[in-house]
Amino acid sequence: MTLVDALSPDRDPDLVARFAPWAGRRLLVFGAGYIGGAVARVARAAGLEVSALTRNPATAGALAAAGVDVVVADLASHDWHARMPRDADFVLNAVSSGGGGVEGYRRSYVEGARSLIAWASTASPPVRAHLIYTSSTSVYAQGGGVRVDETSDAEPVEENGRLILESERVVRGWLGPWTILRLAGIYGPERHLLLDQLRAGATELAGRGEHRLNLVHRDDVIGALVAVWRGRERAAGQVYTLADGCPEAKATVAAWVASRLGREPPGFSAEGAGLRRRQVPDRVIASDRIQRELGWRPRYPSFREGYAALLEA
Repeated sequence: MTLVDALSPDRDPDLVARFAPWAGRRLLVFGAGYIGGAVARVARAAGLEVSALTRNPATAGALAAAGVDVVVADLASHDWHARMPRDADFVLNAVSSGGGGVEGYRRSYVEGARSLIAWASTASPPVRAHLIYTSSTSVYAQGGGVRVDETSDAEPVEENGRLILESERVVRGWLGPWTILRLAGIYGPERHLLLDQLRAGATELAGRGEHRLNLVHRDDVIGALVAVWRGRERAAGQVYTLADGCPEAKATVAAWVASRLGREPPGFSAEGAGLRRRQVPDRVIASDRIQRELGWRPRYPSFREGYAALLEA
C-alpha cells in the first residue's frame, strides 16, 4: 500500500460510515479534484452509486479503479451532457480553477456553473437533486481582524473573487434545492504547503506573520457536506461559511510546525518569493451557523490536531 492509498479518505471508517445510510443512492460529482475526488471515493466505499466528471485523465483512472463511473470532460463544455446520468439523489459541484488566471476562473466557475444548470434544466424531467456548491471565503474583502460570517457583505476586491461570487449567482438558478458552502483555506493529506516548505528547510515564508490563517481540514469539509444533505430541508437555499473556528497568526502556526520538525521558527516577508497574489486579509471566519443549524462539528478543531495527524502520517 502506498502512502497516498493509506491517506485516502475511503480508508477512514468514520467518513465511510457517514455515507453508509445512503448506500444504493446516486451521487454526481462535478469537479473531482481535492475535495470532489475524496467525496467520490468515500461515497463509493460506502455503497453509493457514484458518477464523477473530471478534466484530468490521471484522476479519472484512479477514481475508476475505486469503482467510480468517470466522465473526462471540461465542465464548461456541453459535450458531457449526454454522458452523465440524470437520476441523481445528490449533486456536488466542487470544481476548481485548474490554473489559467482570471480566464481560467471564469471558465471553471462561471461557465462551468452555467453548463451544469443548462444540463439539469433541459433534462426530461429536470434534475432536482440537492446541489451543494463549494465556493470560497475569497468572496469577502473584509480585513482588520474583523469577524466574517454569512451576514457579512460579499464584495470581493480581486477579479477572481468576483468571478466566484458571480458563479454563486448562477448556482442559485438550480431548479432543485441548493446549498452554498464558502470554504476557508483547505488543507489535509497531500495538501500542506506550509509543512512542505518547512520540511524543505525554508527559513523565510512569504506574507505577514501576524495575519491569521483561517483553515478547514479536507475531512471536515466532507463532514459538512454530509451535514447539509442530512439536514437538506433546513439547508436548502442557504449559504454557510466553513472554517475550523480557531484562526491563528501565521507565525504561530509556522512556529508550532517548525518545532515539531526540530527547526527554528521561520521569518516572514511581505515581499518574499512565492507571494504570487494579494495577501488574504487578516480576519476571523466564523462557522457558528452551520454548527447551530446542522450540527456540524470539526474533527480537527484547530491546526494543531490537523497538522499533528499529518505529521504522524
